[in-house]
Amino acid sequence: MNRQGRKGHYRYFFQTFFASLAVNFKIPFGKVHWKTSKRCGKYENGETCRQESDAYVCREAYSPLSENSRRVWKNKIIDKRQTAHFITTQMEIAMRKFLLFLLFALPLPLSAQTAKIKIDVDRSIGQIDPKIYGVFMEPIHFNGRRMGLPDTVDFNTMYGNLYDPSSPLADENGFRKDYIAAGKELQITNMRWPGGNYVMAYNWQDGIGPKSQRPVRINLAWGGVDNNHVGTDEWIALNKSIGSENIVCVNLGLATVNDACGWVEYCNYPKGTYYSDLRAKYGHEKPYNVQLWDLGNEVDGAPWELGHKEADDYVKIAREAAKAMRSVDHNIKFVASGSSYFESTGQWVEWNRKVLTGLGDMIDYLSIHRYWDNSPNYYEFMGGSAMDFEEKITTTAAEIEAVRTMKDFRNPIYISVDEWGTFGRNFLSVLPIAECLNSFIRHADVVKMGNFTMFTGLLASDREKGTYKAPLFETFKLFSTNCRGNSIDTYVECDTFSTAKYKGIPFLDVTSVYSKEIKTVYINVVNRHKDKAIAAEITNSAGAFAGKAEASLMNAASLEEPFAFDKQDQYKPVTKEIKTDGNRISYSFPPHSFTQIKVKID
Repeated sequence: MNRQGRKGHYRYFFQTFFASLAVNFKIPFGKVHWKTSKRCGKYENGETCRQESDAYVCREAYSPLSENSRRVWKNKIIDKRQTAHFITTQMEIAMRKFLLFLLFALPLPLSAQTAKIKIDVDRSIGQIDPKIYGVFMEPIHFNGRRMGLPDTVDFNTMYGNLYDPSSPLADENGFRKDYIAAGKELQITNMRWPGGNYVMAYNWQDGIGPKSQRPVRINLAWGGVDNNHVGTDEWIALNKSIGSENIVCVNLGLATVNDACGWVEYCNYPKGTYYSDLRAKYGHEKPYNVQLWDLGNEVDGAPWELGHKEADDYVKIAREAAKAMRSVDHNIKFVASGSSYFESTGQWVEWNRKVLTGLGDMIDYLSIHRYWDNSPNYYEFMGGSAMDFEEKITTTAAEIEAVRTMKDFRNPIYISVDEWGTFGRNFLSVLPIAECLNSFIRHADVVKMGNFTMFTGLLASDREKGTYKAPLFETFKLFSTNCRGNSIDTYVECDTFSTAKYKGIPFLDVTSVYSKEIKTVYINVVNRHKDKAIAAEITNSAGAFAGKAEASLMNAASLEEPFAFDKQDQYKPVTKEIKTDGNRISYSFPPHSFTQIKVKID
């Protein structure tokens, strides 16, 4: 091909390439000129482009990828080889720019990558405290007006529900056996009582002695009346039936320090004092030895809490209460009232800092309360709320570490998430349960206690047919009965999504637990993608897997369909065997699902 033929060939290809872009993508790449004279003439807009070379390419660049509004490329032509090299180089530059444009300027969908999950049993985050599998319970009274329903609706979470002496399911203490059996099956470790908002106006002395002589009080926190038939002795009997530990929350709202001291005396002092002898008189000679005591409930909750206090005032009364209560029993442990009021100014961070600074040397835990934020947007609900939950834990953990360092506190301080949960009667409300428990496991070094709200919510209920085990129960059980070893380091690489506030949220939420005694790893995976399965390769960095793995899947075709008593057989986890290949497992996680993989380690 001669010189003119080669020029014509490249000119045709180059102009056709840009013309195609302009037609198909409407990208104004400008005009390409080829001339052999020393002047190319005028553009259509009247501007003149002058070049002093024998041959050149002149491009008026309107592309947004250009650095300037006009760029001229020129090159002296020496021989045919240089001509070809020059034009080819310009084509490569244009192609690179166009590909960059496609990558960054156009919303092209990317195919899902194969996710990578790497576990390492030798890298422990911390020992998982079984106390994270606790529950919370209080007598909340609902009526139609408060719930926006007809006035005929009247419901109490405790009376006529968990406590119902008239029920054929009631035990000798008046508590329903179906709930007690559920607590045992889930291996619930502790129960926080009697509140909650309820406790901040509660007088514990109203709930002891013969039930016929107990006063009926207005439930100032929730409305309705309270006959006080469930008091200290009944709560402790309930926990004894379940096999769970008692966590008593004292009233630092409308009550006094002396009231809190008397309660410790009633529960823990052996004998020979007014309240210890009163306990014996009422049929309980041996002390209960309650070890965990909450110093008030949600004291920062100004809009709703009875006896709300500013942080400085709370620190003063809580410190005096702790001193006095330990004078009765020096072995007890305290949970300080951390943040629960997460208003927009971020004052919750300052509340925690002040409480830690003023009480840190006397407490064992700082509580935070967080309920799952609701949203009509699926990804805001599944992703944004999860990141918010994580943020509350990580921020509080950082504050604990900072204050301990600043004040040189030698006692460890852990987080107690002693109220948490989500609300709903469909599968969409179940996946956050797995995400919350994953958060506790991921932060096993600092989250040492948790209390799901509320105990009775672990069973679904049909008012006509009774209670049954819905997916929430089964999901909680997979964690509470299996995940009791070490939380181990877990690396996840997968596609991500974003919400208005949080960017780069991984579709897979993963934690791993290693039980050294039985040489077994439990890998907990929530696929947050609404519509797509995600294939993953799981690698054990510390060695080979042994034998086959077993996957337990919690999933539902519909996220919105309410649970039903007659479908309870469909709510059990679906299990299947998975082949292992040395230190690798390949598995595809279905959309909007929770999967727990159980596998032994060589």
